[in-house]
Amino acid sequence: MFKKIIVIFTFIFFILSLLNTLEIGKITLPDEITIQSDTLLLNGAGIRKKLIFKVYVGALYLKQKNEDANVILEADEPMVVRMHFTYKGVSPEKLINAWNEGFANANTPEELQPKIDEFNSYFTEKALKNDVYDIIYEPGIGTSVYIKDELKGTIEGLDFKKAVFAIWLGENTALPKLKKAMLGLK
Repeated sequence: MFKKIIVIFTFIFFILSLLNTLEIGKITLPDEITIQSDTLLLNGAGIRKKLIFKVYVGALYLKQKNEDANVILEADEPMVVRMHFTYKGVSPEKLINAWNEGFANANTPEELQPKIDEFNSYFTEKALKNDVYDIIYEPGIGTSVYIKDELKGTIEGLDFKKAVFAIWLGENTALPKLKKAMLGLK
């Protein structure tokens, strides 16, 4: 009888642990992450594809779930875009080209170019399969880039946060399917 009870509790614990994660493309994402003292909820996630290749799983974390990209872009609240790479390797040059395409699609103001250059300077290594990149915005601090849990740098300003997050959530994003998934609109 005691063994049956243990088996039942183990099964219940396993099921409950699955409820606190989301699996996309064989990548398990937590339902929430903590930045400083803020708990951010997984808003949505999807796969970034280039041609037929799955490049990364992208996830958006917010203080409260929201389906309105414009509200998210304008919000001066903590938020994170997490990229969990699934492709064998993406060169720094390809990453920077993709960032620049995203900034161009978002109609980023020219006066932000020095901040864009600084942002691009953080990407010096090839992104390998299972690497995790976090783009974290914190009010009063700025937009920080973490590559494999290592802080590469922080860029001040809500204006830059809007430009970076518009890469995924902007009206003219090159990633409409990923945008929809990150907004939880699958």
